[in-house]
Amino acid sequence: MSLIEQALRKQQQKRQQQGKEENKVESVEPDNDALLNKDATAETTDTAQKNAQQVSQDVEKDLAQEEVQQKPRVAAETNNKSIFINEALLSQKGFIVASELSGQRTIKEEFRQIKRKILNNAFGPAKETLDNPNLIMVTSAKPNEGKTFISINLALSVALEQDKTVLLVDADVLKPSILKELGVKPKAGLIDYLMGDVTSIGDIIYDTNISKLKVMPAGKTHHLANELLASERMAKMTTELSERYSDRLVIFDSPPLLGINETSILSNLMGQALITVEENKTNLNDVKHANHLLRDELAKGLVLNKAFYSQKESYGYYGYGYGYGENNNE
Repeated sequence: MSLIEQALRKQQQKRQQQGKEENKVESVEPDNDALLNKDATAETTDTAQKNAQQVSQDVEKDLAQEEVQQKPRVAAETNNKSIFINEALLSQKGFIVASELSGQRTIKEEFRQIKRKILNNAFGPAKETLDNPNLIMVTSAKPNEGKTFISINLALSVALEQDKTVLLVDADVLKPSILKELGVKPKAGLIDYLMGDVTSIGDIIYDTNISKLKVMPAGKTHHLANELLASERMAKMTTELSERYSDRLVIFDSPPLLGINETSILSNLMGQALITVEENKTNLNDVKHANHLLRDELAKGLVLNKAFYSQKESYGYYGYGYGYGENNNE
């Protein structure tokens, strides 16, 4: 029984009790007290109604306050998402880990060379010459050249910085592989947001157990996934990431450039771009064509992947171009 019903029931019982008492008085003095009892009954009814209305208003007020109090709690629970990444598994796959005992001196140094240029462009004096300088796309001319390997390792390398946070976005929406490589089950992500199924960007950004590394998965599959990359909602999202998280590096593992028109459209939203080139496989003309598809205002660089060279701990394999480096890992 609700509070309102309880209040009304009490008032009804009170009126019945008063009615009995009034009848007793009326039997003794039927002439003068009849009018008084009638007025008293009317006053009691009015009072009961007012009390019931007050109870109803109090209940509605309490419910409204409870709802308001619950909203921040629900939002906090929604945003408080995290994923666990097995660093031992990362090391086995050739990805960078924080441990000094991992035997990764060469690859760590290679990615230091790459990230220094990127960080300088994003947060140094060069940022004044770029639009969205903290947004970096990692792509390739064609599939299977190792761009996801480069994207993940670049993000892991940046996460080792003392004062920088990095967000790794799986924007290769037709062939997403970030979560798979990290050993994590599929989760809601970019496509869910672009479809409008998720309203807040924060709901698809996941914390990880690796300090300073956050991940945005690709999300569910959709037959218009690439077209969504060229949507107005995608443009608004990248702007928000650039402005709202201006102190954070955002790395987009993007689709290949050749054969997917939306990739070059996506590049218009970026400030920097890395083209992954597989040694002894990628055609030079394909590299030139891919580079031509990127607007001139971008800070662009090439990363030579799967290169074969001496295994000595030396660092003489870097070119003069921005962000150019080599690694011999898959």
